[in-house]
Amino acid sequence: MGLGGCIILIGVGAVLAFATDWEMDSVNVDMVGWIMMIVGVVGVFVYASVMRRRRMVVPPTTTVVSEDERRL
Repeated sequence: MGLGGCIILIGVGAVLAFATDWEMDSVNVDMVGWIMMIVGVVGVFVYASVMRRRRMVVPPTTTVVSEDERRL
């Protein structure tokens, strides 16, 4: 799930938790909204963690030879 999906989960969860007055016998709509918001926030943190690992720069293990050194 990408960042956009996480943000959509947070938005839909907030709407279900705070902006609806639906009453269902077997489902607590407010709790479903809170769960969706929590899953969305966890997804944002996981996505940020994965993207931070991908951006890490690893120094080269071999020596870099410049053009001047090759000609000598």
